[in-house]
Amino acid sequence: MALTLEEYAAEYLPTRGLPWPAAPAIDSPKARPHLQKLNVKAVLWTAYGTLLAIPHGELRFEHDQQFVTDIALRKTLEEFKMWQSMSRKPGQPEEYLRELFNKAYTFIKMTGSGSEKFPEVAAERVWDDIIKKLQQKEYKFDAGLFGPMNEYVKKIAYFYHASIQGCGAYPNAAHALQSVADNGRINGLLADGQCFTPAQIQTAMRSQNPAFDVNMTIPLSLRTLSAEVKARKPGETLFKVAVASLAARKIAPHQALVVGSNLARDIAPAKKLGLRTALFAGDKASLVASPEQLKDALHRPDIMLTDLAQIVEVL
Repeated sequence: MALTLEEYAAEYLPTRGLPWPAAPAIDSPKARPHLQKLNVKAVLWTAYGTLLAIPHGELRFEHDQQFVTDIALRKTLEEFKMWQSMSRKPGQPEEYLRELFNKAYTFIKMTGSGSEKFPEVAAERVWDDIIKKLQQKEYKFDAGLFGPMNEYVKKIAYFYHASIQGCGAYPNAAHALQSVADNGRINGLLADGQCFTPAQIQTAMRSQNPAFDVNMTIPLSLRTLSAEVKARKPGETLFKVAVASLAARKIAPHQALVVGSNLARDIAPAKKLGLRTALFAGDKASLVASPEQLKDALHRPDIMLTDLAQIVEVL
């Protein structure tokens, strides 16, 4: 049976002995928590910068330094045996793959935004475009291991992104997620993220809790991710989809708590729609909050966490 994306990320790849960029070091800001009991039924988490520590506090399609991107492309090219189906152009193989990647990314971004002010590109669509071009030159892959095409390209997307940005769980992240469930509340995601984001959460959380199961802890029906909605924060589209998902479970906006690390992108749009809010001030790399914003009623969160374990004191 083919591997699921979570099995591929958390179980298969760790056995390969491949090198991966390290998760960034956490630099805690000087901040005091502000906690109070909130009567909520659901907790909606931002993924990157809140549950997951990642460079720049957000997922990126390319690294700031081109040579790092090129290393990731070469690593991807070798891992998925793409070179034999590529045109033999002068230069390094990763240069040709970069050209294919950039063309696919730009085309999808330009054609898929519609009227959305903050559009998002689904990473697997980029690799779907690339693989279909390679298949014109008889490229083949092991469907028995990776699954059909639509699942295969998701695994490539995970591999590539994991190769350009190190990712790890913030302290007590797995404990926080489990505590929400143990207290009879529901975990959800309201995040800029990709198809592989739950797999990254699973992989990272298992470093803290080997038994962690993302599908048991965060139900599919409450995962609102920008790649699926085709819209990023701080646009309202993503938040409105999350509110609709809550409504399907008969949960009103004021009965859900949004946890994020960016006042403008996470907190303000959530407050506008009536959601309760928590600012995670646990890492200088992801925290975006000025003193002026904290004084502004439109941005000021209901509570502030400096450690994710503090969520227990809120429920």
